[in-house]
Amino acid sequence: MSTDDGNARITVVNSSSFGVHFPYCLDELESIGEVNRINVPPGISGERLARKLQGAEYVIASVTPDFPRSFFERIDDLKLIARHGIGCDNVDLDAATEAGVLVTRVSGDSERDAVAELAVALMTSCVRDVVPAGKAVEYGRWEKRSEFVGLEISGSTVGVVGYGNIGSRVGEIAKWGFGAEVLAYDPNIADPVIQNCGVEPVSFVEVLSRSDIISFNASHNRDNYHFIGKEEFGMMKDGVVIVNTARGELIEEDPFAEALKSGKVRAAGIDVMEEEPLNEESPLVGLDNLIILPHVGSYTERSLREMDEKMVEDVKRVREGLRPDEVVNGKVLNRSNRAGIE
Repeated sequence: MSTDDGNARITVVNSSSFGVHFPYCLDELESIGEVNRINVPPGISGERLARKLQGAEYVIASVTPDFPRSFFERIDDLKLIARHGIGCDNVDLDAATEAGVLVTRVSGDSERDAVAELAVALMTSCVRDVVPAGKAVEYGRWEKRSEFVGLEISGSTVGVVGYGNIGSRVGEIAKWGFGAEVLAYDPNIADPVIQNCGVEPVSFVEVLSRSDIISFNASHNRDNYHFIGKEEFGMMKDGVVIVNTARGELIEEDPFAEALKSGKVRAAGIDVMEEEPLNEESPLVGLDNLIILPHVGSYTERSLREMDEKMVEDVKRVREGLRPDEVVNGKVLNRSNRAGIE
């Protein structure tokens, strides 16, 4: 076990929330070292990012930017990347391991209820035309109320793509809260495990073709980039409702926009975009039957508090030579790493 007796060099990258709502977490980090906050373009190259972060020992990272191999090949002092969230798809974990850098994330429980409840909120908003109905009142068009004839989640078939930590909670709420039939597609979870949750495991084609409402809760990886495109929309029911609180990269934007315009997709609610912040040139901008939120799935008081506290705990433990919880690249602990942790 090794302890770093010098002042820790900590950089918070692209996080608009860490330490803002719970400043005592930022104060605690500042008590053990120098804390810098930087914002970089989401698409910054690994080479440029390494130059920006040169000298940092501990990085608290948001969903952007990417930390590719070219970054790890050029960074000298970094010991830890602590993801201020669950997903680590923006970090090249193999490259981090080879460089001896630990990568951690928050526990799944920290975001589970928050993101799942937002997914259900978007679901209910879409099926009941909540946003357009509210705008009608705002614009003095009360008489349009007869146009807002919605659907009910009760009795509908809800398909959940990705039945892990968050997706399974969406399924629980849909089944036990609304009385919906729930279908689940997840190639990484055995059918008996899904069946034990009281829902039906189905194939990818089935979840698309049988669902009235589809909630995307899958993590992004190299195999599912744009795995929902023109062909997949063609498999769906006419008037399907789409909710995506996972990653914008899962759905190809041009065919998504066309499906919304044609009515193939009755309405959709998304909390994630492929390019964030929102690109005003996106074909999804300005569609009346689409709700776009600014990636606020985990933004509840409890969730953010637990996330902030986990970041502080990770930095402190690594600095003290102790193994932090939720090490994503576990192989780094079986080899020489920069933190000297086994």
